[in-house]
Amino acid sequence: MKVGAFLDKREIAFPIDGKTPKLCSMQDAFGCVKSGDHIFVHGIAATPTPLLKGLCEHAKANDLRGITLHHLHLEGETPWTAPDVNKRIRSNSLFTGANLRKAVNEGIADFNSCFLQEVPLLFRKKVIKPNVALLHVSPPDERGYCSLGTSVDTARAGAGNADHIIDNSFLLHERRVGKCSPEEKKIGELIAEHLVDNGATLQMGIGAVPDACLAALSNHKDLGIHTEMFSDGILDLIKCNAITNAKKALFPGRVIVSFVYGSKKLYDYLNNNPLIEFGDVQWVNNPTIIRVNPKVTAINSAVEIDLTVVADSAGTRFLSGFGGQVDFIRGAALGDDGLGKPIIALPSISKGGQSKIVPFIAEGSGIVTSRGHVHYVVTEYGIAQLWGKNMRQRAYELIKIAHPSQRELLEKAAFKRLKVSLNNG
Repeated sequence: MKVGAFLDKREIAFPIDGKTPKLCSMQDAFGCVKSGDHIFVHGIAATPTPLLKGLCEHAKANDLRGITLHHLHLEGETPWTAPDVNKRIRSNSLFTGANLRKAVNEGIADFNSCFLQEVPLLFRKKVIKPNVALLHVSPPDERGYCSLGTSVDTARAGAGNADHIIDNSFLLHERRVGKCSPEEKKIGELIAEHLVDNGATLQMGIGAVPDACLAALSNHKDLGIHTEMFSDGILDLIKCNAITNAKKALFPGRVIVSFVYGSKKLYDYLNNNPLIEFGDVQWVNNPTIIRVNPKVTAINSAVEIDLTVVADSAGTRFLSGFGGQVDFIRGAALGDDGLGKPIIALPSISKGGQSKIVPFIAEGSGIVTSRGHVHYVVTEYGIAQLWGKNMRQRAYELIKIAHPSQRELLEKAAFKRLKVSLNNG
C-alpha cells in the first residue's frame, strides 16, 4: 500500500563499519558542542535532564553562545532558562509543557507551531539541521544494541540527521496522576457509553478526561490502540481483554504508539514486550494511515471552545502547541469505513468558575482544531453532535451542554451574533 514518502514505521538498522560508541565523561562528550550549534533533545519521559544540566555547565565554562535546543515537551528542570545561561542557550519548543511556559511567554524561549506529524520532516528536509542530539537510550542488549525507549516520536529523525549523538541511560521521568473530578469522570462515562463502539481503534490524548474515558471501557470488546501516546490507563484494559487489537486493519494484535508517559509500572510492562510497537510519528500520526483502521475514535481536549471553533492557548499566552490532535481528528473523520468519531472533550467550566464554552475565543488565541474538523463536543452535561450542522445549529447544540450558570449569557451572545436562541435552534 502506497501512503506517501514515508512508507512504514520501520527503519533498517545495521552496524556501520568503523563506528563504535565511545564511553567518556560528560565533560568530554560535550567537546563536540560549539557556539551556534543546533541541538535536538529527546523529550517527555526520556528527557535527558543530566545531559541538559551538563550542557549548561559546558556552555558557561567555555563561554559558548547562540546554542539552540529543538524539542517537544520536556520534563524536569530547565536550567538553560536561568539568567546566567539564557543568553547562551535558547529553546525552540515544538510543544511546550508547564516547565517552559513562563520562559516562552516572557520571550526567554521560542514557541514553534507545527503539526506533530510534520516535525520529523523539519529534520529530514534539513529545515533544522542538528549538529548534536541528546538522547535517553535503553541499556545495551546482549548484542550491544540500544533502543530509543519510551519516545521514538521525533527522535529517530532528530538523531538520524545529527552529526553527533550524546546519549545516556538514566531513570525515566514519571507522570504523577491525580484523581479525576466528578465532572471529568462523567465526561469519560458519556464517551465510553455513547461514542466508543466495540472493535473501535482508539487514540487518546493525555490528561484527566482521556484517563476517565479509559477507566470506563472495561466492558467493551476488541478495542484497538493506534495513538501518538498513551499512559497507564491502557494496562487494566489489556489485562481484562477489553483491548485485544484483534479488529485492527494495520498491525492487528499490536498496540501502535510513538511515545509513552506514565509510571514505572507502565515502563516495566513495556520492557521487551512484543505487544507494543513504537513508530516514527511521521508514520503513526499520518491521517492516511490512521483512517485505514476500523471505527477510529479520537478523543482529545481543548482549553476552551467558542460557538464554532477550538483554541489551544488562552488569549496571547502560549500554553502547549498542536501536538497530534489535528492528525487524529482528521484521520477519524476520514475513516475508510465511515464510522470514525473525532471528539473534543472538556469540562463545561474551569476551576475558577469560567465557562469553557464562550461566545468568542479570546483575542490572540491560537486555534488548533477548526470548526470544520470537530464532529462531537462532550462536557459533563452531554454530547453535542456538530457535523453537518450550520452555525446557528452548532451554537444551539453547544449551549445545551454548557454549564447551566452560563447558558443564559451564551444564549444572548448567540442571538446577538447569529440570531439564534436556545428555543429555536
